[in-house]
Amino acid sequence: GATMNRDQVKGAAKDVAGKVQRKVGELTGNENQQAKGAAKQVEGKVQKGVGNIEEALDKADKKTR
Repeated sequence: GATMNRDQVKGAAKDVAGKVQRKVGELTGNENQQAKGAAKQVEGKVQKGVGNIEEALDKADKKTR
């Protein structure tokens, strides 16, 4: 299963965007940007996790049919 569902893709993108934002905050000494970036990373990881669960449920559903 190399294909990712929508939540996995969006979650991964948010995680990366959050990492970049946090790093920019670190480099510029902007704690607000660091906090926003960290929050975006968490949001991305959660969304990716939801996608992983959806994928697992989808695979389980296909096996039971």
